[in-house]
Amino acid sequence: MQIPALAGLILVLFSFVLLIGLSMLKDRIKTSFRDIPAFGKFRRALGTAVEDGSRIHFALGSVSPIDSRTAASFASLSTLRHSAELSAASDKAPLATSGDAALAILSQDSLKTAHHIAGADQQYRSTSGRLMGVTPFSYAAGTLSTIYDEGISANVIAGGFGVEVGLLSDAAERTRSFTLAATDSIPAQAVLYASASEPLIGEELYAAGAYLKAGRTHLVSLYAQDILRWLIIILLLIGAGMKLLAGLL
Repeated sequence: MQIPALAGLILVLFSFVLLIGLSMLKDRIKTSFRDIPAFGKFRRALGTAVEDGSRIHFALGSVSPIDSRTAASFASLSTLRHSAELSAASDKAPLATSGDAALAILSQDSLKTAHHIAGADQQYRSTSGRLMGVTPFSYAAGTLSTIYDEGISANVIAGGFGVEVGLLSDAAERTRSFTLAATDSIPAQAVLYASASEPLIGEELYAAGAYLKAGRTHLVSLYAQDILRWLIIILLLIGAGMKLLAGLL
């Protein structure tokens, strides 16, 4: 087995053991994270949507669940499900748009499950999860009509995007609606940082579930990420120190 593959396997196994261990200690874990104002503003936007009968729009991107960037898509689906539970009682059901057929089906399932949990089955519509295009730019172009014409009060642009995401964030800003934006692409993050009202930076996309209190699993996952990050930093410092020491000797 090649070294990179072996290192990846060890990392996956260690992450699994760490998640199990933290889950067993879940009652002792204190939820203390740094403040990210964007999530607080988004929760207020959800409340406003329910009060005034407006609609929340979730743009999930165009990355397939079987793509190498699938983590971003599943993170956005998790945010969609939890947020839809909180806003399902609104007069207008939340909308989810995507640029991949499988992702669109998963968004429909997430919305249906969220409405069922919220006890608002009658509010669910299968057309709430929409496939707007099968390429990144056709998806972005097709989603513009949703942002402009569906009475949207808040947009969540989260998932796998490229630079085409600028079309969505620009449309959201033109309608003066709240926009929470996050992606795993560095170029797309740069575009969102300049154009979205509340952009998330770096790995904050994967922390959304924990900050929105979507469940204890998300909190445990975030702690596991932090522990792994510190372990990698320590290993890098040890390796650098050993190399420096070898050079001196």
